[in-house]
Amino acid sequence: MHLISTIEKYIPYNEQEKKDKEMLLYCIHEFDDVLTRKNLIVHITSSAFIINETRDKTLMVHHNIYNSWSWTGGHADGEKNLLAVAIREAKEETGVKNIEPMTTAIFSLDVLPVIGHVKKGEYVSAHLHLSVAYLVKGDENELIISKIDENSDVKWIPLDKVKEYTNEPHMWKVYKKIISKIEAIN
Repeated sequence: MHLISTIEKYIPYNEQEKKDKEMLLYCIHEFDDVLTRKNLIVHITSSAFIINETRDKTLMVHHNIYNSWSWTGGHADGEKNLLAVAIREAKEETGVKNIEPMTTAIFSLDVLPVIGHVKKGEYVSAHLHLSVAYLVKGDENELIISKIDENSDVKWIPLDKVKEYTNEPHMWKVYKKIISKIEAIN
């Protein structure tokens, strides 16, 4: 599977990514269904951290379930091209049509806890997301539109203000890491 070799080649940014990379590979090898939600314990998701041309803002959505501002993304649902998943979800969740990868390489690897919640009237038990994320660029001048079944708002947020919008401490750590990586390439 190309996905495995892509993750194997990924060079972790820090100790957290090193350990999370090990867990991703372990889960991929141990479970034959991590690309689908049939695996109720752990499955792969793909996210996009969307930045503007000047790399000083990120496009975030106010997520209905978590009541917090977050990056865009979604479940792989069997799709092996995770970059395509990330871009598709970014477009669907923001309405922005002009979204392109800054690089085709993985930008962040994370194992993310998902608390139990209700989605579409059904309870979803707590589980883990094996998150493969990409850095993409969006056009700040395009019209943004909420995907009302998932998000209540969409907004460009200055990178130095992301912490003020995020009320999920575990996600702030992810965003902080990503912002640090962006600043290192500026």
